[in-house]
Amino acid sequence: MTTQISADSLHRLIKHAIDSGAAASVDEAKALFQGYKLAVEIDPATAIDPVQQAALLTTVALGHRVFLGGVSVSGPLDAPLSLAMPLGQTLADAVEALGGTSGAMPDDTPTIVIGGPTRERRKSFCIRTATAGWRGGILPIHSDLCPTEGSAMPLAGMLAAALAVNEAFLYVSGGSSAVGRRPIGLSLWRPSSNTDWLQPDESEPALTYLPSHLWLLGLGHLGQAYLWGLGLLPYQDPSEVKLVLQDVDVITESTTSTSILSDANMVGQKKTRVMATWAEQRGFTTSVHERLFAADFKRQQDEPMVALCGLDNGAGRRALDQVGFNLIVEAGLGRGYRDFRTMRLHVLPGRRSAADIWKQNHEGEKVETRPAYTKLMAEGVLDRCGMTLLAGKAVGAPFVGSVAATLALSEVLRLLHGGPLNQMIDINLLSLDQRVALRHQGDFTGFNPGFAMASS
Repeated sequence: MTTQISADSLHRLIKHAIDSGAAASVDEAKALFQGYKLAVEIDPATAIDPVQQAALLTTVALGHRVFLGGVSVSGPLDAPLSLAMPLGQTLADAVEALGGTSGAMPDDTPTIVIGGPTRERRKSFCIRTATAGWRGGILPIHSDLCPTEGSAMPLAGMLAAALAVNEAFLYVSGGSSAVGRRPIGLSLWRPSSNTDWLQPDESEPALTYLPSHLWLLGLGHLGQAYLWGLGLLPYQDPSEVKLVLQDVDVITESTTSTSILSDANMVGQKKTRVMATWAEQRGFTTSVHERLFAADFKRQQDEPMVALCGLDNGAGRRALDQVGFNLIVEAGLGRGYRDFRTMRLHVLPGRRSAADIWKQNHEGEKVETRPAYTKLMAEGVLDRCGMTLLAGKAVGAPFVGSVAATLALSEVLRLLHGGPLNQMIDINLLSLDQRVALRHQGDFTGFNPGFAMASS
């Protein structure tokens, strides 16, 4: 008997398997993902480093949503948690809270090693994360390459982790022969394709100023990745951070498959309230708006001037530059099984208005004729309306939103450190070296969106 399914309950990567035809039924797709397992190791020499801990915890949080057969972590997990995240006292506490388990996996399990030096080549898939300054990426475990010296900042660890989980998923889902055998990374300070993330960059500043007043539009896949990234940042006094959280939806089963801060215990609760609780546990101050974002909405004088947008609809995006924000960083993700690894970021205001950028909603890929959908119809699990709703839902992977979040947050951090902003960033995780980053021509000199100091 086929498992009952709905548009709000289907795991968004299991949807990739049925939309692409990799699985002929929902049950077959679920069985496929239940067979995916991930091993994670943290190098003993780096276990108390906050950036390496950021990479570890992000890897577990993302991997738990992708590798449904389990994520197991080995290393000195009795090390104290150096991050100020509300996840317990030790790495073991944090790993458990994020859905991982302690212990080793069989030798042939795909493995991600967090930090550390070059190690001996392994027969099975094994990569390691690497960070320096504002740069993060992944390397084959035996590679002699390493990003040149520079004290890394936490978003570099988050970026490295997201790229690592993407690469591991490519491996288990039948990626190319190059998977796990190439260096992949980028610089959050200079994300253009002509910047070599393995080389030193004297223009990178030490992380000194952090955003203190932000408006988060949408609290799903992207919005929660923004919050996670903010939580990793080393605030001297987190109570200085004032966040406005805006959304109208509740958490569903499918939310937990893409959204890094959601779990099954939250299903049915308002996203705004659950995320406000998490942010306040981190020490931030919050207020919530539970109404649709539209052009008739106006920012008040004492509210944050900078918005991070995670909306997934054209109508809301078209209103972004009409409500009184001084700066908006918007990220959009691909929705279909072919393009779900793509992302495009915009910084507004810019040369083009929001209404011009998002003139209309684009239709997604037509997948209703895939075997899994016809099977659901034939068995009476879905009627025509339910099938249309399910087919129209986006494919999504949590590691894609996490990469986008590091880029979006870095636009704000770059502004605070006197660096240039980007008008647009266009990335496909299948071909990261071919990314496009276009410099913003606007003058943001003198614009102070509010900042707090970073811990030294």
